[in-house]
Amino acid sequence: HSLEVCGHSYALVMEDTGGVSLNHYLQTHPLGLHDILAIAIQLSDILHGLHQAHIIHKDIKPANILIHPDTQQVTLIDFSIASLLPKETAEIKNPNRLEGTLAYLAPEQTGRMNRALDYRADFYALGVTLFELLTGELPFQSSDPMELVHCHLAKQPPQLAHLAPHLPPVLGDIVGKLLAKNAEDRYQSARGVQHDLQTCLHQLQQTATIAPFAIAQRDVCHRFLIPEKLYGREADVARLLNAFERVATGRSEVMLVAGFSGIGKTALIHEVHKPIVRQRGYFIKGKFDQFNRNSPFSAFVQALRDLMRQLLSESDTQLHTWTTQILAALGENAQVIVEVIPELKRIIGEQPPAPVLSGTAAQHRFNLLFQKFIGVFTTPAHPLVVFLDDLQWADSASLHLMQLLMADADSGHLLLIGAYRDNEVFAAHPLRLMLDAIRKAGATLDTITLQPLHSQSVNQLVADVLHCTAAVAQPLSALVMQKTQGNPFFATQFLKALHQDEWITFDSQAGYWQCDIARVQAAALTEDVVELMAMQLQKLPHATQSVLKLAACVGNQFDLATLAIVSQQSGVEVATALWKALQEGFVIPQTQVYKFYLADEAQASSTPSAELGHEP
Repeated sequence: HSLEVCGHSYALVMEDTGGVSLNHYLQTHPLGLHDILAIAIQLSDILHGLHQAHIIHKDIKPANILIHPDTQQVTLIDFSIASLLPKETAEIKNPNRLEGTLAYLAPEQTGRMNRALDYRADFYALGVTLFELLTGELPFQSSDPMELVHCHLAKQPPQLAHLAPHLPPVLGDIVGKLLAKNAEDRYQSARGVQHDLQTCLHQLQQTATIAPFAIAQRDVCHRFLIPEKLYGREADVARLLNAFERVATGRSEVMLVAGFSGIGKTALIHEVHKPIVRQRGYFIKGKFDQFNRNSPFSAFVQALRDLMRQLLSESDTQLHTWTTQILAALGENAQVIVEVIPELKRIIGEQPPAPVLSGTAAQHRFNLLFQKFIGVFTTPAHPLVVFLDDLQWADSASLHLMQLLMADADSGHLLLIGAYRDNEVFAAHPLRLMLDAIRKAGATLDTITLQPLHSQSVNQLVADVLHCTAAVAQPLSALVMQKTQGNPFFATQFLKALHQDEWITFDSQAGYWQCDIARVQAAALTEDVVELMAMQLQKLPHATQSVLKLAACVGNQFDLATLAIVSQQSGVEVATALWKALQEGFVIPQTQVYKFYLADEAQASSTPSAELGHEP
């Protein structure tokens, strides 16, 4: 392969393998089960090589698979959207503009699951491809792109046994695991997939049939991953989902989640995002900033801008309906809302200037319009969930708006979820006073106070990280519990630090993860999570540390253009310096905005310094 200059552009020159795309090949060459298994085994082997090189393909489908007509050799092509990052955050877009191919897209690639995308998205696409090869049809089919997105998120694919009863049941097990909605429930390694497929092929060659067997027995994850799931919070998740069910029937409620920094408030609320979206509810979120308390309604504005982006991803017909309803609610004052939520202009178009008001009249009008605007989206078909994070830093205008929304007799189908650090909210705190007023007004308000994890939950977390039994994980679990006191964020950071310092390693020969407990105990590692994270940051290249310090001064979100200006470097130089931080997960890309992953928990534990900014 080589990259050549071609006119005013570049051309990628590759070997012509003589292959044709698999989707074209299938039109004239029906494949038997033996051929399908051979192709799938080759694909899993290719994926193993890609994932070992830390490449996520993100667009596996028959059109991107070349097969040689004579040798049946398979080649995977089109790396135009492939990624070298360990994980990404997919952006909510119109389904017609999503990266990848909608019919083969993993749920997390839709941007609507509120979870990161990693190499396991390729296994989902492989599952769709294998399903298509085995049955002759796709697992989900719809002419409506939004319906197809909903299918990937919420619907289970048809059983292979129903569509092709002649196929061995174990193939249905393999495909079903590949097509799991949550990445943790899929295969965790390409070698695990390959082993099961090879077992099927070997049986077919030896006995002309495939007997049932336990799948995924050789599926060992070679990557160090912290599962994106909750531990020990089942009852709390149920309370949140029950609140949503009540809201879906027409109620309005406030649900508060309280607890110390790092206890898992945001993670708990994000866990209910998926089932809410599956029921076609709108889930939007905003976050108050302790350094930006002078900006009124900041979290509400963030949340509603998030909602506008979701609406812009919908069909033209649905957008026209929203336009009509928004204009009916806002009337001649629509421009007042456009000025704070600029994305709204793309939906309702240019608006005339609103009548000029001053003082309390202008504030009263704004509050009333904001209420009406939110009311447009609280419908039986699409209940609205508004998540406001870090309520302890909320401005007085936002607190007053919350009170107005809950006092509105006409409001319904609205769930306000607020997270706050209860150790920072004293008896006379404005948040406490506002909540008391809501209660006295008769609104439904409930509070979930999160406690540290029990030792059993920490043990299960460690067992999942190491892919071992709870008994094997017990010694390390006890150490993690001792060091972190059951704080979920601290526990995961402690485990990451052990891995980065090579106390936790993967034995590729034996095929399992191991931890030298004696060495860890002898090392007398710090119990201060801020110090722990600071030590990890100090291992980054000097250029990376320098640009991170400047990024921290910009805020917990930043873009390359701004960072290039403040660092007095080119965009390429800044991107190069950031690369190591991206690879290590200290910075998570969110479209063109780079967000600190650890910023919030660090702020809770220490005052930001000039040396480290918001990132300890």
